[in-house]
Amino acid sequence: MANTAQARKRARQAVKQRAHNASLRSTLRTAIKKIIKAVEGGDKAAAAAAFSENVSVIDRIADKNIIHKNKASRHKSRLNAAIKAMSGEVPVAVAKVKAAPKAKAAPAVKAAPKAKAAPKAKTV
Repeated sequence: MANTAQARKRARQAVKQRAHNASLRSTLRTAIKKIIKAVEGGDKAAAAAAFSENVSVIDRIADKNIIHKNKASRHKSRLNAAIKAMSGEVPVAVAKVKAAPKAKAAPAVKAAPKAKAAPKAKTV
């Protein structure tokens, strides 16, 4: 527990600030999910509209240092790329695609052991 009045106050403030930051992070995740849902819906116009509405949310949260500016930029770039890749079908970048089971490869043949080189003579 905090020992001084200043430390007690900082602890109270930290609890409030943490709750506020958690709320903003939730808003960010919701904004990203809205864009992803629009992309998965297949309507390029609706996805572009959702993107333009929610980019400001992503930027605003990055400006408040809730997330790093590079992370915000990365999210925006990937979402925009997914929208641009749309042509009617769901792009691979956003859709969760199951990977086909891998076929077992033939066992590798071991190479013959190398002959040991003769020890080098020491020079005096």
